[in-house]
Amino acid sequence: MLPIAGSGPVERADAARNRQKIVRAAAKLVAAKGIEGLALDEIAVEAGVGIGTVYRRFPDKGALAQALLDENEREFQEAFISGPPPLGPGAPARQRLKAFLSAYVDRLETHGRLLMVAETETPMARFVTGAYRLHQSHLVALIRELEPDIDAHFRADALLAPLAAAQYVHQRQSMTPEQIKDGLEQLLGR
Repeated sequence: MLPIAGSGPVERADAARNRQKIVRAAAKLVAAKGIEGLALDEIAVEAGVGIGTVYRRFPDKGALAQALLDENEREFQEAFISGPPPLGPGAPARQRLKAFLSAYVDRLETHGRLLMVAETETPMARFVTGAYRLHQSHLVALIRELEPDIDAHFRADALLAPLAAAQYVHQRQSMTPEQIKDGLEQLLGR
């Protein structure tokens, strides 16, 4: 494959194989042990690589958690970029916003603890990923369509804030996903 402009250097074939082995081993251990299965030394053993190889590919658990979530994130992005309405194009902006927030909660319900590791292991990790920037840009576009005179960037961040994985995991101790979705809808206002 040819590199995409701005995407960085092409990965060597052996490095790509090692990366895949590490991600597969991590997925296997997380499936067996839960998030506690993200012990990098155990992953190295399971993958059949040295611990240094794991740390070169994934400097911390958060980076590895991001890799484990990659396919899920791609599916989520595809759904709101080009999927059927109301999450995808073709529905009014308010319906799309509501569908996005609801789908995000569903995603947190399934992957919340892994997302929490991905977002919190490295300071500011949540905000520097391409995923967060795309989520924010998507919300900004919808908000501008609804309310062109407000600060859409601030509103987008304000709507994404309660969707931080740690916040969601905390809220789930006393709230149902439906209560959280209702609260997010109330934040949308009129």
